[in-house]
Amino acid sequence: MAFHDQNHKNGNLSKKPKLCISPITDAEIQSEFSHHDPNIARLNNGAFGCCPSSVLAAQHELQLKFLRQPDHFYFNYLKKGILHSRTIIKELVNAQHLDEISIVDNASTATTIVLQQASWAFHEGKFNKGDAVVMLHYAYGSVKKAIEAYVTRAGGRVIEVPLAFPVNSEDDIIREFRHALEKAKSEGSNTKVRLAVIDHVTSMPSMVIPVKELVKICREEGVEQVFVDAAHAIGCTPRVDMQEIGADFYASNMHKWFFCPPSVAFIYARKSVNSVDLHHPIVSHQYRNGLAIESSWIGNRDYSSQLVVPAVMEFVNRFEGGIEGIKKRNHDCVVEMGEMLVEAWGTHLGTPHHMSASMVMVGLPPSLRIMNDCDAINLRTHLREFFGVEVPIYFRDGGEVGCVSGYARISYQVYNKVDDYYKFRDAINKLVSDGFTCALLSTSTNGSLLY
Repeated sequence: MAFHDQNHKNGNLSKKPKLCISPITDAEIQSEFSHHDPNIARLNNGAFGCCPSSVLAAQHELQLKFLRQPDHFYFNYLKKGILHSRTIIKELVNAQHLDEISIVDNASTATTIVLQQASWAFHEGKFNKGDAVVMLHYAYGSVKKAIEAYVTRAGGRVIEVPLAFPVNSEDDIIREFRHALEKAKSEGSNTKVRLAVIDHVTSMPSMVIPVKELVKICREEGVEQVFVDAAHAIGCTPRVDMQEIGADFYASNMHKWFFCPPSVAFIYARKSVNSVDLHHPIVSHQYRNGLAIESSWIGNRDYSSQLVVPAVMEFVNRFEGGIEGIKKRNHDCVVEMGEMLVEAWGTHLGTPHHMSASMVMVGLPPSLRIMNDCDAINLRTHLREFFGVEVPIYFRDGGEVGCVSGYARISYQVYNKVDDYYKFRDAINKLVSDGFTCALLSTSTNGSLLY
């Protein structure tokens, strides 16, 4: 079984192999993540990510460097360090101009930057009351809240594209997206769709969205701007290329799948007339000097997570194929483990293999009786507290009695071992054999049993 072959050769970010001192070994990988709790099967890398010890050490040294002499650090190092990180990201995502890449705290900050611009457009009369923003039904919860805060309150309306789950093919998503835009146009000639917010990888349920095709549809249907919320993409999906995707804005966390410490993300803003009026939501001395410069100084704070990108590159380049090799192996391994679990439980995966990245939705046995979101939260807590398994659970509403109504989103990252997934399998098998149902868990969401 080629599940965890990690006697990796030298590799690099993308094109040509970049030699390093020595290829990383399995023992070295485990040492890099020895700070993880050894008692937990950590199947939820997608939520908080991970950071190897060598990168944490580099971050700590930067923190001490600042604390030793803050003025020297600020005037002689910080600006150059962030510029270096931005240059690496530019090459990583194939942006045309360095000014198109800004570093921010997380994808939520990037979302605020884009939606803040839309909100101003409504208030300044550039957009009309009733103009629309389109988003997917499975858009991330905080993104939906941000659209409510910045667009709905400013007079815009929201078009939500319905998506089925489980999903059978990309064609289903493309068809629903096109239909939603055509319907919006038919409802009123004066209504314009000003912005599309499209996920690259949805969070829950997790699936890879055909972003290039959806961006193309937006151009054909006259949508003015496209923002791709790619919180999971960097280090998780096949090579992310700004020229191929063609969006106006694209944002991804680097602490989820790219081994950076929390929290750091980038936002790409295609050079255009509209990108000039993008601003960081925290206004400081660099206001109106361009988003990249504004974001590089938002007041006195710890910038170390933004400065360790070169150290992260050193880490990933010790793996065969660099970050692209890591992504391919993670995908292959998580699919293999997902298939192992559904075979053990007699269920199914929530998406075709090619619509999963480094996360897979695994159907749970119907006998667990996951009947609502509260059940899903309680079961997750129960697995953590009593079985040492950390995995998010998704409740699928609208299923028939006796059908799969709960799915586990399993992640795979380089530190995972096959035993982590066996531990999860065995925990669920024990619950099923004991006649467990979620109704036996208390409603206090602490995962404790009533009996």
